[in-house]
Amino acid sequence: MKHRLLIASNRLPVDVMRRGGTLRFKRSVGGLATGLGSYYTSTESLWIGWPGIPSDRLKKSDRETVARRLGEESCVPVFLSGQDVKNYYHGFCNNTLWPLFHYFTQYTMYEERYWKAYRRVNEAFCDAVVEEARPNDIIWIQDYHLLLLPQLIRERLPNAQIGFFLHIPFPSYELFRLLPWRKELMTGLLGADLIGFHTYDYVRHFLSTTRRLLGYEQTFGQISVGNRVVKAEAFPMGIDYEKYASAGEDPAVKEQARRIREELHDRTLIVSVDRLDYTKGILERLAEYEQFLSDNPDCHECVVLILVVAPSRTRVEDYRQLKRQVDERVGAINGRYGSVGWVPVWYLYQTQSFVPLRALYEAADVALVTPLRDGMNLIAKEFVASKTDGTGVLVLSEMAGAASELGEALLVNPLNRLEVADALKTALSMPKEEQIVRNRAMQARLRRYDVVRWASDFIEQLLAICRVKKERLSSVIDPQEREDLIAAYRSANRRLLLLDYDGTLVPFADRPEAAAPDQRVKRLLAMLITDPKNEVVLVSGRDRETLDGWLGDLDIGCIAEHGVWVRARGSDWQIVAPLTNTWKAEVRPILELYTDRTPGALIEEKEYSLVWHYRRVDPALAGVRAMEIKETLLQFASNLALEVREGSRTIEIKNTGIDKGRAASQWLNRQGWEFILAIGDDWTDEDTFRALPSSAYSIRVRLVPTNARFNLESVDDVRALLSDLTSSSVATQS
Repeated sequence: MKHRLLIASNRLPVDVMRRGGTLRFKRSVGGLATGLGSYYTSTESLWIGWPGIPSDRLKKSDRETVARRLGEESCVPVFLSGQDVKNYYHGFCNNTLWPLFHYFTQYTMYEERYWKAYRRVNEAFCDAVVEEARPNDIIWIQDYHLLLLPQLIRERLPNAQIGFFLHIPFPSYELFRLLPWRKELMTGLLGADLIGFHTYDYVRHFLSTTRRLLGYEQTFGQISVGNRVVKAEAFPMGIDYEKYASAGEDPAVKEQARRIREELHDRTLIVSVDRLDYTKGILERLAEYEQFLSDNPDCHECVVLILVVAPSRTRVEDYRQLKRQVDERVGAINGRYGSVGWVPVWYLYQTQSFVPLRALYEAADVALVTPLRDGMNLIAKEFVASKTDGTGVLVLSEMAGAASELGEALLVNPLNRLEVADALKTALSMPKEEQIVRNRAMQARLRRYDVVRWASDFIEQLLAICRVKKERLSSVIDPQEREDLIAAYRSANRRLLLLDYDGTLVPFADRPEAAAPDQRVKRLLAMLITDPKNEVVLVSGRDRETLDGWLGDLDIGCIAEHGVWVRARGSDWQIVAPLTNTWKAEVRPILELYTDRTPGALIEEKEYSLVWHYRRVDPALAGVRAMEIKETLLQFASNLALEVREGSRTIEIKNTGIDKGRAASQWLNRQGWEFILAIGDDWTDEDTFRALPSSAYSIRVRLVPTNARFNLESVDDVRALLSDLTSSSVATQS
């Protein structure tokens, strides 16, 4: 089936500006527009974003003109006021998220007005996306400007196929937690079906933050968010490889490269290309180049650094100050080391179009790419792709995302001045044969995983995870199946209802004793057992004393401790089989040791089992401790005829051969049931489901693989179904 692609990003690939009272439209040279441009134009797409001009500078007729003209380019404008641009873009995006995500906490600002504008703009983007979206569209949201957008769209289009890609680093939890709006941002992100990052390091930071901040567990990058599955994965963004590789044959590129070489007088050329930003390490790079000159006087007059710095955020004081510092440092180096006929640094403060930039790559012997922190850095990839003869050396910061792919480059710590200076010396003396071997390996990789492959890979993964979601949703009992169940219940004269307690009738609680039944649950159970056609059995992992204390006033069948104890209506508790609990003396000290070492953990003791609860434990620590304690207990279990089972943030150790299914058989083996319903929420209830006859109705709470015939999404859905059954029963009797 054909899918239309909706891309949502802060900026459109077309910039709108006013020159002399006339609106002008120009293709954007931004990294995202350049990177996605070739893929975007190759498929049926619509790009939604800000056109680059504040709405309060446009008359109504201007907006109509802009919308019409952009529509011809398959673009939809989101108009933003100048104040929103100031507080949302310059404020929250670039003074809050940008510095924090790049580990520059000293530049991070936490302003409530910035946050409000950010939320307001994300809502405006949501309105635009929802207005344009059709069924079966793929919605692909780009970058840190729109972290709230996935969940905003999810709330209005629950079945939408939503992907999100972060083009900057995702920081460690210790940094992300500094944000006052951290939970809102994470919740916003988790509205997507697939969340992409450039490297696995960023994925790891994201998964850790998800677990520690929101408590969501993950398996192989799949996060269970309520009843949805969200996938986090690494997709290293590629470039249009053939564009850079083939441009070497362009006469204009050849001519400009020849002129550069001619002006250098056969000196070795080191090239550095960056946008003006403190994350790029430009000042540090100049200091490292100066260190190289200081350490290698024999290289004087033999080498030139061409430093290309593209203007950025020129109205922000921090950036103006950085510009002054770069200017001063370049002047100091040239003044100290330069001579008549030799200028060590050629400094270009300007944005380069494709041809002069490609010519610069062609002429360069070394590319010095040493950002202090960078999500990917496509400059490094462009340089490698441009070296069609295989010569040239890339000196690359290990803090750039590209370092995970370009391992044949000379990788350096961008803050280690001596290391970078030594790498420059190595680069200048590297034999051409070695240069070619290194570059050919990187080129083969970049050719295979170019920008089209990157985008296609992301879309394929998104569709795959959406198929999983649809398969799980298909197991949710639909309206017709619900009506069939109610009709079967209504027509039956002998009914058996097997109901789990925690996670089925009541939500989970941090402490076991806090999950006492509320009045609604007790009313539902009372109404069910009032009907003489019903046999209601509570199938619980709770101990019998707790069940007696909570529900002892109801004439209801009970199974306690996952099948150890059973009690028929009007009868006393009976043990299912002869059991021993002498093993507790050996196991309890182990649990106590781990509890002492794990803040928030607790031990629940039942007559014939011990349960280690870790719901209140820091999620990162909980995963480690749960694995340790399970491995330790399994060693004892094999020698003592015990079984170790995991539950919802619990680990239980008990006698083998006892389970809910075996206990439920005491009721299931009776003859004459015309209707059987079993509802549960975890692995212990799977034993019950397996024991049921094929004609029974079985329901697992939460969208997970199960032996049950159907799923319901939550405790509230279970209560609603039981309420419908009681109403149906009353209606039948009347």
